[in-house]
Amino acid sequence: MTQPPSNQPPGGFGAPQDPAQGPNPAMPPVPPQAPPAPQTPPPAAPGPYGQPAQPGYGYPQAPGQQPGQPAAPGPYGQQPGQPAAPGPYGQQPGQPAAPGPYGQQPGPYGQQQPYGYPQQGQPQNPYGGYPTQPMYQGAPTPPPASGGGLKGRTGLVAAVAAGAVLVAAVTTWAVVSGGDDEGPIAGPTTSASTSAAPKPTESVDQGDGSGDGRDGGDDLNADRKPGDAKVGWLLKNDVDLPRNGSDVFGPWIVGDTVVKAMYKGVDGYSLSDGKRKWHVDLPFELCAAPPQPAADGSMVFGYAESAKDGAKCTELQKIDLKTGKAGWKKAVPKATGFFAFSDNTLAISGNTVTAAGTSSAYGFSLADGRQLFQGATTGCKPFAYAGGSKLIAAMDCPSGSTGKKLQAVGQVDPNTGKPRFTFQLEANWEVDKVYSVDPLVVSATQREQKKWTIFALDANGKLRSQIQGGTDKFAPDCGGSFVIFGKNLQGCTGVAADANTFYMATEGGYGKTNEVVAFDLRTGKAKWRSKAPEGRSVKPLRMEGSDVLMYVTPLYDQGGAVATLAPTGGAPKIVLQHPVSASDVEGSFYSAGYAYGSGTFVVASGRVSASNDKDEMQVKTMMAFSK
Repeated sequence: MTQPPSNQPPGGFGAPQDPAQGPNPAMPPVPPQAPPAPQTPPPAAPGPYGQPAQPGYGYPQAPGQQPGQPAAPGPYGQQPGQPAAPGPYGQQPGQPAAPGPYGQQPGPYGQQQPYGYPQQGQPQNPYGGYPTQPMYQGAPTPPPASGGGLKGRTGLVAAVAAGAVLVAAVTTWAVVSGGDDEGPIAGPTTSASTSAAPKPTESVDQGDGSGDGRDGGDDLNADRKPGDAKVGWLLKNDVDLPRNGSDVFGPWIVGDTVVKAMYKGVDGYSLSDGKRKWHVDLPFELCAAPPQPAADGSMVFGYAESAKDGAKCTELQKIDLKTGKAGWKKAVPKATGFFAFSDNTLAISGNTVTAAGTSSAYGFSLADGRQLFQGATTGCKPFAYAGGSKLIAAMDCPSGSTGKKLQAVGQVDPNTGKPRFTFQLEANWEVDKVYSVDPLVVSATQREQKKWTIFALDANGKLRSQIQGGTDKFAPDCGGSFVIFGKNLQGCTGVAADANTFYMATEGGYGKTNEVVAFDLRTGKAKWRSKAPEGRSVKPLRMEGSDVLMYVTPLYDQGGAVATLAPTGGAPKIVLQHPVSASDVEGSFYSAGYAYGSGTFVVASGRVSASNDKDEMQVKTMMAFSK
């Protein structure tokens, strides 16, 4: 059923700080269960449910509002014309963009730099020691978040994107448009080829002093202490890439294989020694991948329809990540009309893989590629899906006005695409990310008002709670890249959820101790908080059984670590401590992706690029730690 617009969650919280501007001074933490206000809390206007509207994260009051004045209704009861708090990302239309990631040398890709210090000319990431993905600045269009999303295209897409309002984000970059109906199905696709005898083997450093892990002869395991994990292997690039480099999708661990995809190929490596097990060639450049493979270890990748600038991301290729066997291939029907610039983002739920963009949405059988459904073409139309144990759709809805945007989020049947429930947001609020599909936890933003909120829905699509962030500043990491016309809903780190609790890390940074705050999903209030080891930052990755699995970032004198956090709180428990001798390399991966399985932790660069071909082959791409 459709949730009426009046039945929307009250309140809202301000925003994560604009990476280009730098963070505001940290506000004092609020005790669990305390009202979420950084000053003397003003009385709030009642929300649609009769409960007070919550002030905002970081920026709870409108500019000029004095303590004691009534707070404006927040994100779902915002009044038209009301001044909004600064936020979520701060970049204004017409502001000069930060230096782009292309042609900027020396850059973060091909040259080793001191851990925790950005390269000269690179924007400082206020949330940590690594550089964030720089802001878009002309063609070619920017890269997607690792593990999902789409690589933008040049030509007409770039021209339109350059005039769009970009939302700068540690959580995401996104500009979403409505669209038209689909055109005819595309023609036959070009086959992918699998090779058991792979291309020239990537350089594998076993961490024993014989490789060139850091400076050409350092032993990555030299300073191991009793109980420390060891560096199992370190890979360097062996692919001749285009001038601007390439994004990396993954890593994913499936059994005893770790998989990453880049440019025109997908590769599987032995988890134990890093040797390549298989390689699949694709005819054109990769442009999309779901955040996670299916339960059987299979995945569907998206690649461009041709090598031309502006080629659409319409071609699908199934690959068994355990064996490297290429399965069915499929062409997604092309979008038509003015808003047909969007490529497709991919998600997997059960036996269905979805491909969706601003103009269309489809579901295909994971088993044979047969089309199962097409998303609605009238009413609320899906533009992106989140997969996993449930299939969640983000939708654009008709508003009756060009100046008003309406969006909704809901659960759909993965076999038919039919909605099981739909929850509509208030006008001009947009679905930003899905932090969890079960329980359903959603991030939403209001760009013009510069606000951000997180809310939870129950199994019937009714509002369960709205997260009350208090005075803390939070920094979910959804990849520091851009998704212009498509929107990948998943793939964020820094957040996790179980049945009744949502976990989110406060802002961290090099040498900065952050915390994980646990919120009760029944009330939205903080239950407890857990502090990272002194001088370190922790980043929730996902649930591991009943515990939160977290990554502890390295320092120059301390290796990173894998830790767990009990659902009752307390101190993080280190389960895999990395050696300090590998900390330089561990901290050097750009826009890193992480995977943990079979007792092994893998970190991979989110992009590979260098100023010349020689340096390109020295870029470190992936490393593994294990007992």
